Amino acid sequence: MWSECGIVKGTLATLTVCGLLLIACCTAFSQDEGDDDPRGNVHLGMPLTAPLNPMGRVTDFGWGLTAGGGYNFTRKHAVVGEVMWNHLFVPASALAPIRAAAQNPDIDGSGKLYAVTGNYRFELRGRTRGAYFIGGGGLYHRTASLTQPVTTGSNLTCEPTWEWWGFSCSSGTVTGNQTLRSFSSTAFGLNGGVGVTVRVGEAPYRVYVESRYHYAPTRGINTQLITITVGIRY
Repeated sequence: MWSECGIVKGTLATLTVCGLLLIACCTAFSQDEGDDDPRGNVHLGMPLTAPLNPMGRVTDFGWGLTAGGGYNFTRKHAVVGEVMWNHLFVPASALAPIRAAAQNPDIDGSGKLYAVTGNYRFELRGRTRGAYFIGGGGLYHRTASLTQPVTTGSNLTCEPTWEWWGFSCSSGTVTGNQTLRSFSSTAFGLNGGVGVTVRVGEAPYRVYVESRYHYAPTRGINTQLITITVGIRY
């Protein structure tokens, strides 16, 4: 538990430092403010997901959609509500113990992640370019589903993949006589990241590229991932 907290704090600290450096680099052109100063903000993007351990041991990558909107108090300070959906792809290695237990090599599976968050955004925005830091928290809901029910036997070593699919373990072995096809877990989580924007067309339309870290203590395996999002905002 303490090591996981250290990873979270270290990752968030790194992102914060990177964000401050990025914002410092943009300060020079942020003095030349443009005329795009709406009170509301909306955005739509496509996040590509890079799972971190322990989640990274049982998922390859993911992609999805994110959308949101909020209120700009000033050009620098804003609140942003956001909804994110991500489809998580599972490698063959994470399915191997499941296939062996069910004696069916054709079993497949996947995961999904849903997040509803409220965030604060600090931004330095020039006429054509900008940089920002964003962070907040909310509810994270993760699901994992198989193409058929699987029943556990006895004396199965408790590998991370079993917990990913929702099976419980005791004393290093998978609890016997469990039958599962799908699993879900909901937990409150946190996120933080940095991004850059480039104005396209008439103000206030901008393309943005953002990197954000997400963490939620979901049951079985913690949800930890980095999303790289490309989208458009107003």
